[in-house]
Amino acid sequence: MVIKAIDEGSSIASQGLRIAPMRKRDLPQIQQIEKQVYPKPWSLGVFLSELAHHKERSYSVAIQNGLVAGYSGVMYVLEDAHITNIAVDPAFQRQNIGSALMYSLVMEAIDYGAKNMTLEVRVSNNSAQRLYQNFGFMPVGVRKGYYQENNEDAIIMWAYDIDLREYRDKIEFLAQNRGLNIRRKRHRWARF
Repeated sequence: MVIKAIDEGSSIASQGLRIAPMRKRDLPQIQQIEKQVYPKPWSLGVFLSELAHHKERSYSVAIQNGLVAGYSGVMYVLEDAHITNIAVDPAFQRQNIGSALMYSLVMEAIDYGAKNMTLEVRVSNNSAQRLYQNFGFMPVGVRKGYYQENNEDAIIMWAYDIDLREYRDKIEFLAQNRGLNIRRKRHRWARF
Protein backbone atom coordinates (compact mmCIF):
# COMPACT_ATOMS: atom_id res chain seq x y z
CA MET A 1 0.00 0.00 0.00
CA VAL A 2 1.29 3.44 -0.85
CA ILE A 3 -0.17 6.51 0.79
CA LYS A 4 0.79 9.86 -0.60
CA ALA A 5 -0.80 13.23 0.04
CA ILE A 6 -2.00 15.32 -2.86
CA ASP A 7 -2.06 18.66 -1.05
CA GLU A 8 1.30 20.25 -1.86
CA GLY A 9 1.13 22.35 1.28
CA SER A 10 0.93 19.43 3.68
CA SER A 11 3.95 17.94 5.34
CA ILE A 12 3.14 14.49 3.96
CA ALA A 13 2.98 15.82 0.41
CA SER A 14 6.24 17.70 0.62
CA GLN A 15 8.12 14.81 2.24
CA GLY A 16 6.44 11.76 0.68
CA LEU A 17 5.02 8.96 2.79
CA ARG A 18 4.86 5.25 2.11
CA ILE A 19 3.16 2.55 4.18
CA ALA A 20 4.93 -0.79 3.82
CA PRO A 21 5.05 -4.15 5.58
CA MET A 22 7.34 -4.13 8.63
CA ARG A 23 10.61 -5.98 8.04
CA LYS A 24 13.33 -7.12 10.43
CA ARG A 25 15.62 -4.43 9.00
CA ASP A 26 13.15 -1.79 10.30
CA LEU A 27 13.43 -2.96 13.91
CA PRO A 28 16.41 -0.81 14.99
CA GLN A 29 14.51 2.37 14.02
CA ILE A 30 11.31 1.01 15.56
CA GLN A 31 13.15 0.29 18.82
CA GLN A 32 14.32 3.92 18.91
CA ILE A 33 10.75 5.15 18.47
CA GLU A 34 9.53 2.71 21.14
CA LYS A 35 12.03 4.16 23.64
CA GLN A 36 10.84 7.69 22.88
CA VAL A 37 7.09 7.14 23.06
CA TYR A 38 6.49 4.33 25.55
CA PRO A 39 7.53 4.14 29.21
CA LYS A 40 7.87 0.36 28.85
CA PRO A 41 8.87 -0.34 25.22
CA TRP A 42 8.47 -3.71 23.54
CA SER A 43 11.71 -5.68 23.33
CA LEU A 44 13.29 -6.78 20.08
CA GLY A 45 12.20 -10.32 20.97
CA VAL A 46 8.54 -9.29 21.20
CA PHE A 47 8.66 -7.70 17.74
CA LEU A 48 10.39 -10.74 16.26
CA SER A 49 7.75 -13.00 17.80
CA GLU A 50 4.94 -10.83 16.43
CA LEU A 51 6.46 -10.81 12.94
CA ALA A 52 6.72 -14.61 13.05
CA HIS A 53 2.93 -14.86 13.51
CA HIS A 54 2.28 -13.35 10.08
CA LYS A 55 -0.89 -15.35 9.40
CA GLU A 56 -2.85 -13.75 12.23
CA ARG A 57 -0.87 -10.56 12.74
CA SER A 58 0.24 -7.76 10.47
CA TYR A 59 2.71 -4.96 11.11
CA SER A 60 3.39 -1.93 8.93
CA VAL A 61 5.80 0.97 8.89
CA ALA A 62 5.34 4.54 7.70
CA ILE A 63 8.43 5.50 5.71
CA GLN A 64 9.22 9.16 5.14
CA ASN A 65 12.43 10.22 3.41
CA GLY A 66 13.87 6.74 3.95
CA LEU A 67 13.24 6.82 7.70
CA VAL A 68 10.73 4.88 9.75
CA ALA A 69 8.42 7.67 10.93
CA GLY A 70 5.90 5.36 12.60
CA TYR A 71 4.52 1.86 12.74
CA SER A 72 1.40 -0.08 13.57
CA GLY A 73 0.21 -3.59 14.20
CA VAL A 74 -2.96 -5.61 14.26
CA MET A 75 -3.87 -9.10 15.48
CA TYR A 76 -6.79 -11.04 13.99
CA VAL A 77 -8.98 -13.23 16.19
CA LEU A 78 -11.98 -14.75 14.39
CA GLU A 79 -13.95 -11.77 13.02
CA ASP A 80 -12.22 -9.15 15.16
CA ALA A 81 -9.10 -7.10 14.50
CA HIS A 82 -7.23 -5.95 17.62
CA ILE A 83 -4.84 -3.04 17.11
CA THR A 84 -1.77 -4.00 19.11
CA ASN A 85 0.16 -0.80 18.65
CA ILE A 86 0.45 2.40 16.69
CA ALA A 87 3.25 4.90 17.23
CA VAL A 88 4.77 7.88 15.48
CA ASP A 89 8.28 9.19 16.05
CA PRO A 90 7.97 12.49 17.99
CA ALA A 91 9.94 14.23 15.21
CA PHE A 92 7.15 13.31 12.75
CA GLN A 93 4.08 13.83 14.92
CA ARG A 94 1.27 16.19 13.89
CA GLN A 95 1.87 15.40 10.20
CA ASN A 96 -1.09 13.01 9.62
CA ILE A 97 1.17 9.96 9.84
CA GLY A 98 -0.96 8.51 12.63
CA SER A 99 -4.02 9.01 10.42
CA ALA A 100 -2.28 7.30 7.51
CA LEU A 101 -1.34 4.35 9.70
CA MET A 102 -4.90 4.10 11.07
CA TYR A 103 -6.36 4.24 7.57
CA SER A 104 -3.98 1.48 6.51
CA LEU A 105 -4.94 -0.67 9.52
CA VAL A 106 -8.66 -0.23 8.97
CA MET A 107 -8.56 -0.95 5.24
CA GLU A 108 -6.32 -3.96 5.84
CA ALA A 109 -8.75 -5.32 8.45
CA ILE A 110 -11.63 -4.88 6.01
CA ASP A 111 -9.65 -6.73 3.33
CA TYR A 112 -8.92 -9.49 5.83
CA GLY A 113 -12.63 -9.93 6.47
CA ALA A 114 -12.84 -8.49 9.97
CA LYS A 115 -16.23 -7.22 11.12
CA ASN A 116 -15.08 -5.27 14.18
CA MET A 117 -11.92 -3.59 15.47
CA THR A 118 -10.76 -2.93 19.00
CA LEU A 119 -7.88 -1.31 20.87
CA GLU A 120 -6.83 -0.01 24.28
CA VAL A 121 -5.64 3.54 24.81
CA ARG A 122 -4.32 5.37 27.86
CA VAL A 123 -6.92 7.50 29.63
CA SER A 124 -4.39 10.37 29.50
CA ASN A 125 -3.84 10.13 25.71
CA ASN A 126 -6.56 12.48 24.53
CA SER A 127 -5.08 13.07 21.07
CA ALA A 128 -5.03 9.32 20.32
CA GLN A 129 -8.60 8.98 21.59
CA ARG A 130 -9.71 11.74 19.19
CA LEU A 131 -7.91 10.03 16.30
CA TYR A 132 -9.63 6.72 17.05
CA GLN A 133 -13.01 8.40 17.42
CA ASN A 134 -12.52 9.96 13.98
CA PHE A 135 -12.19 6.41 12.66
CA GLY A 136 -15.47 5.35 14.29
CA PHE A 137 -14.11 3.85 17.51
CA MET A 138 -16.27 4.29 20.60
CA PRO A 139 -15.28 3.87 24.25
CA VAL A 140 -17.01 0.83 25.74
CA GLY A 141 -15.15 0.18 28.98
CA VAL A 142 -12.04 0.62 31.11
CA ARG A 143 -9.25 -1.79 32.02
CA LYS A 144 -8.09 -0.70 35.48
CA GLY A 145 -4.30 -0.51 35.89
CA TYR A 146 -3.74 -1.89 32.38
CA TYR A 147 -0.46 -0.04 31.90
CA GLN A 148 1.63 -1.65 34.62
CA GLU A 149 4.58 0.75 34.58
CA ASN A 150 2.43 3.51 36.11
CA ASN A 151 -0.83 1.66 36.87
CA GLU A 152 -2.71 3.86 34.39
CA ASP A 153 -6.13 2.75 33.20
CA ALA A 154 -6.88 1.96 29.56
CA ILE A 155 -10.03 2.89 27.70
CA ILE A 156 -11.32 0.00 25.62
CA MET A 157 -12.58 1.22 22.25
CA TRP A 158 -14.44 -0.66 19.51
CA ALA A 159 -15.47 0.07 15.94
CA TYR A 160 -18.32 -2.22 14.93
CA ASP A 161 -19.56 -3.31 11.51
CA ILE A 162 -16.44 -2.22 9.67
CA ASP A 163 -17.37 -4.69 6.93
CA LEU A 164 -20.37 -2.57 5.92
CA ARG A 165 -20.09 -0.28 2.88
CA GLU A 166 -21.34 2.62 5.03
CA TYR A 167 -18.28 2.37 7.31
CA ARG A 168 -15.84 2.05 4.39
CA ASP A 169 -17.37 5.13 2.72
CA LYS A 170 -16.92 7.10 5.97
CA ILE A 171 -13.26 6.09 6.22
CA GLU A 172 -12.54 6.90 2.58
CA PHE A 173 -14.21 10.30 3.02
CA LEU A 174 -12.03 10.93 6.09
CA ALA A 175 -8.90 10.03 4.11
CA GLN A 176 -9.87 12.40 1.30
CA ASN A 177 -10.49 15.23 3.80
CA ARG A 178 -7.01 14.68 5.26
CA GLY A 179 -5.45 15.08 1.82
CA LEU A 180 -4.36 11.47 1.36
CA ASN A 181 -4.27 9.97 -2.12
CA ILE A 182 -4.37 6.24 -1.51
CA ARG A 183 -3.32 3.57 -3.97
CA ARG A 184 -3.91 0.13 -2.50
CA LYS A 185 -2.85 -3.38 -3.37
CA ARG A 186 -4.61 -6.55 -2.25
CA HIS A 187 -2.97 -8.20 0.74
CA ARG A 188 -1.97 -11.88 0.77
CA TRP A 189 -5.10 -12.82 2.74
CA ALA A 190 -7.63 -11.00 0.59
CA ARG A 191 -10.85 -12.98 0.38
CA PHE A 192 -12.76 -13.12 -2.87
